[in-house]
Amino acid sequence: MDQSSQQTERMKYCKHCGARIPEDAVICTSCGRQVETVRNESQPNVVIQNTNTNVNTGGRYGRPKNKWVAFFLCLFLGFIGAHKFYEEKTGMGILYLFTAGLFMIGSVVDLIALLFKPNPYYV
Repeated sequence: MDQSSQQTERMKYCKHCGARIPEDAVICTSCGRQVETVRNESQPNVVIQNTNTNVNTGGRYGRPKNKWVAFFLCLFLGFIGAHKFYEEKTGMGILYLFTAGLFMIGSVVDLIALLFKPNPYYV
């Protein structure tokens, strides 16, 4: 085998311009474009296996409650915290029960707040 046939075997063609380039070339010497991907053996092979177990709730959290039921419970039985028990806020209901609706100030504030809530609202 002569030297010219060894060079021909070790040459390849650029996939962009068709020029003959060395077999181990990454960038074409004629057009300057990248012909092969660069392999860096020093970087580890990273495999990411993520599984998404989220369940979309539509942006709503909690259980729906009727605004008007809570409003009338607050209006008539706010001093014993009936609207808080309806919203399943037992701790606040007990507090309203022992403090007469936080001295009726809490009941009035809740009554006004319930007027501006959407129907149904989510607790």
